[in-house]
Amino acid sequence: MSSLSVYPLSSPELPNKVLTHFEDIASTLAELGVRFDRWQAATKLQPGANQEEIIGAYQEQIDKLMTERGYITVDVVSLSSDHPQKAELRARLLEEHRCGEDVVRFFVAGRGLFSLHIGDYVYAVLCEKNDLISVPAGTKHWFDMGEQPHFVAIRLFNNPEGWEANFTGEDIASRFPLLED
Repeated sequence: MSSLSVYPLSSPELPNKVLTHFEDIASTLAELGVRFDRWQAATKLQPGANQEEIIGAYQEQIDKLMTERGYITVDVVSLSSDHPQKAELRARLLEEHRCGEDVVRFFVAGRGLFSLHIGDYVYAVLCEKNDLISVPAGTKHWFDMGEQPHFVAIRLFNNPEGWEANFTGEDIASRFPLLED
């Protein structure tokens, strides 16, 4: 189940708000300029579907979002617990960073935890299958895929080169809860 936990920076061990209803999560995040939405596939996807099949199943929603926001590149990232570099990838994404463009991810399968550092709070958004999150450019954040990752996500970019992060050098992610496997 998708959720949003809101933590004051001063007490990372205890959220002051936990939301589990889609509408509550979406409206709270919208106040911060973060889009949270749900998409349904136009066609049934089989396990092991390739990038073209995955994108094709969500083509209408992707095209609409690309037109609305001017995204020019779309791809699919898939990571499982047998990936030989999963620990290194996790460690890198757990470093707080900013991106020069929106961070747009749609979860086709699995889950991941986006933690957004906005003002004096951390907003931990657990995204699961069918969740779309769009984090505005420049927002400090980190992503946790867990020790045993399992997710397939569609990514949209303004930059044809794809993902580029500017790391803040802060160790804030180490003070907040991670994704439990």
